[in-house]
Amino acid sequence: MVHLIWAGLACTGIIYALFNGTMLEVNEAIFTSAQEAVQLVIGLTSVLIFWLGIMKIAEKANILVALSRFFKPLIAWLFPDLPEDHPVMGYITSNFIANLFGLGNAATPLGLKAMNEMKNLEQSEHASRSMITFLVINTAGLTLIPTTVIALRIQYGSTAPTETVAATIIVSLITTFIAIMIDRLFYYRRVNQKK
Repeated sequence: MVHLIWAGLACTGIIYALFNGTMLEVNEAIFTSAQEAVQLVIGLTSVLIFWLGIMKIAEKANILVALSRFFKPLIAWLFPDLPEDHPVMGYITSNFIANLFGLGNAATPLGLKAMNEMKNLEQSEHASRSMITFLVINTAGLTLIPTTVIALRIQYGSTAPTETVAATIIVSLITTFIAIMIDRLFYYRRVNQKK
């Protein structure tokens, strides 16, 4: 549906430009935007490749295993209905770690694997408690190092590209905490309504 909305907006803009006599400006904007988009993708890809390399090194050095053990009590508390020794816990932890380092795009495949494993465990057409909690935490966007934002600020010539890190940490901690509390509130409310 979203692609239809975007296509409709683009067509409306082009038709309006034809009747308004501003087709030259639209053409210039299209080609300028396309060039900027390619440069942006190349810049973000290099940062993503760097951090994926760091994650691979951390995986080979068993740092991810140590982090998984460190976060295991928290993950078990957040997802009490999942078996503690199931591979889904590893996917969830890896997804959270990738998000902590601001690797949203790299965290997506891990998140999809985690969701698929949770769906297989539940074997239901409805989202389980764990699936909802996982989605809520991912949507809240807990990030310690906002690599994408830093890369964008560097690419657009910021003199202090890392000055937003402290604010990002504070805001992401607050939003994640509130998201978890709201998730728990709605869960317990649903449980009480079923009684």
